Amino acid sequence: MDFDLTEEQSLIKDQLDRLLKDRYGFEDRKKYMAAAEGFSPDMWSAYAEMGLMALPFAEDHGGIGGGPVETMIVMESFGRVLALEPYFATVVLGGGFLRSGASDEQKAELIPGIADGSTKYAFAQVERGARYDLAHVSTTAAKDGSGWKLSGAKSLVLHGDSADRLIVTARTGGEAGEEAGVGLFVVDAGATGVSRRGYPTQDGLRAAEISFDNVRADHVLGDPGNGMPLVRTVVDQAIAALAAEAVGVMSAMHELTVDYIKVRKQFGVAIGQFQVLQHKAVDMFIATEQMRSIAMFATMMADSDDADERARAMHAAKVELGRGGRLAGENAIQLHGGVGMTTEYAVTHYFKRLTMMNTLFGDGDFHLRRLAALGGLFDKAA
Repeated sequence: MDFDLTEEQSLIKDQLDRLLKDRYGFEDRKKYMAAAEGFSPDMWSAYAEMGLMALPFAEDHGGIGGGPVETMIVMESFGRVLALEPYFATVVLGGGFLRSGASDEQKAELIPGIADGSTKYAFAQVERGARYDLAHVSTTAAKDGSGWKLSGAKSLVLHGDSADRLIVTARTGGEAGEEAGVGLFVVDAGATGVSRRGYPTQDGLRAAEISFDNVRADHVLGDPGNGMPLVRTVVDQAIAALAAEAVGVMSAMHELTVDYIKVRKQFGVAIGQFQVLQHKAVDMFIATEQMRSIAMFATMMADSDDADERARAMHAAKVELGRGGRLAGENAIQLHGGVGMTTEYAVTHYFKRLTMMNTLFGDGDFHLRRLAALGGLFDKAA
């Protein structure tokens, strides 16, 4: 199988890497984090000018017609610099729901705003007590004439405080935890009845607690009583993107650590000359390459119509992200010594990001149980 990038894909990667190298150093990131939005509006505009927002969408809707591989390229590059901008929330999650669940009319109305960078989205899904269960939805959607009104609360909405539109899971029937009776609704984040409280997360990004009090939805995506298959499809695609980002994070963390042990001296010699520390650096490299392999597999499976096979790949990717990410992070901190625990050194920020990524949509232990329930990564009956 040929894993080489096409000429167009290589061009995207090269252009993005040059942009980030010039404008996204560690000190730049600190400055962006301190901005009111928690990220750089200028960088967001630069991504839009490059066409990154338009990558996964069809040309009919202002897109470029890319797919999971293009998303993988972008997310890995963002992972290397710990990018703060809401690309994952807007393009991967928000755009994923529109690509897979919106009608042609809805796509024509909503996708161009993402493609040109003028509209940011957030996925309002998590509720208190859910414990990674996507179907644990208590927020209600009540029929109101020809539309719907939403009431309830959502937690940890990634970039929810800066989003222009929210894609909200709400229950039209049944009880929390049931697969049936969940719909997906598009809501104007500034609508009457929407209350948002934003805050920084441990990895430097932003999230929000959002409440809905009889909020009128602008759009319904698909069947309002059977939205869970769409939720699981888009979350699987998002996990593939997270796996790609993890490759970028782990690669940069490994490079930082190797560079550090080459110059840090103990007993008059660089600590990189001690064999036991070399072994730990090699363990980090192996973990990174294992993450790269499973991220590629997840990328290939992201658009699969076979829900079980797609889920196996995403469960495996999250297991490796949790296991390998922790190993790489712990070794990086240990090899840096005391300074590795300080906020002045980049390595601690990389480890924080990996830790937060592990918990998003279920940690490694959760997905290991799910993978075991499916019989492992490969169907033995096939």
